Amino acid sequence: MNINPLRKLAPVVNATPSNAVSVGEGGQPEGVSFSMKPDDYELGNPIGYGSSAMVYIAKYLPLQKIVAVKVLDLDMFERNQIDELRREIQIMSLSRHPNLLPVYGSFVNGPKLFIVTPFLSAGSLLDIMKTAYPHGIDEQCIVTILKQALQGLEYLHKNGLIHRDVKAGNLLMDEDGLVQLADFGVSSSLMETGERKGNRKTFVGTPCWMAPEVMEQSGYDYKADIWSFGITALELSTGHAPFAKYPPLKVMMMTLQNEPPTLDRDQTYNKYSKSFKDLIDCCLQKDPTKRPTAEKLLLHPFFKLATKKRQHLATDLLQALPPITRRAHVKSESLPPTKRNSFGNERT
Repeated sequence: MNINPLRKLAPVVNATPSNAVSVGEGGQPEGVSFSMKPDDYELGNPIGYGSSAMVYIAKYLPLQKIVAVKVLDLDMFERNQIDELRREIQIMSLSRHPNLLPVYGSFVNGPKLFIVTPFLSAGSLLDIMKTAYPHGIDEQCIVTILKQALQGLEYLHKNGLIHRDVKAGNLLMDEDGLVQLADFGVSSSLMETGERKGNRKTFVGTPCWMAPEVMEQSGYDYKADIWSFGITALELSTGHAPFAKYPPLKVMMMTLQNEPPTLDRDQTYNKYSKSFKDLIDCCLQKDPTKRPTAEKLLLHPFFKLATKKRQHLATDLLQALPPITRRAHVKSESLPPTKRNSFGNERT
């Protein structure tokens, strides 16, 4: 496809006159600016991947600061998908909440789109479980993680946005226990037409975490995120999402025809409370009108168990983890590490 018209995409965030993006609240260090010049970034090893994107650890050379850079191949996207990319960058760059991953800036170079974000050194919760907790995480850690994620969702919903892809793979953690909800690639606004209570009918998301009404394309709203949140809670407690071993069509059939999944407290590796099971069951109601809002869910008795500060995750969950670039599955699932510059070419 011809990508020349897409160069208007960069940068989509508010830029200062010096073509630098100011970094403020919502997880961004105050008083710091990031240039949108490709040569100011040096890509290192890959730390994540998708069907059309790679995420690299990178260095912002003017400040010698470590960041993460998501690199997308625009040739793999149709024009309507490019609009979704624009939406992702705009939402992330405008988000001002400590539990939402902010964007430092974005730019296009050749056929590649670069999105610069903070580097959260612990990686995703999915990555953490793959590395050290294949059977799930203990409840005291889960409640701290889920409360932060739900606070991020509450902020999105109050601002007329739904995420549409909540899962452990999109929950990133920093070394101090901060959890941020990431990857707004499928997020959507319910306020484009001025109708705050509008419904979407677009089929997006990941099947294992997808709400029944999204699968049926019968119209959905913020409550679709609450279903995905409940599935994520199950994922954190067992190490995998329900139906994860089945192909997508089978997952959809089982989600629509079977009773909602629940937490079998007698079959889990770790011990979980009745309150945690009740939280999950509240979220996994097939009728979306019976699911609580994010605001109401934060009042659930389960979150009263969150008595420790988030920093306890650093000692209780992360202490034994190797750096993300040294984790075995990251190395095997990513491209072979090479020295790269910001254009993705090998350096001589």
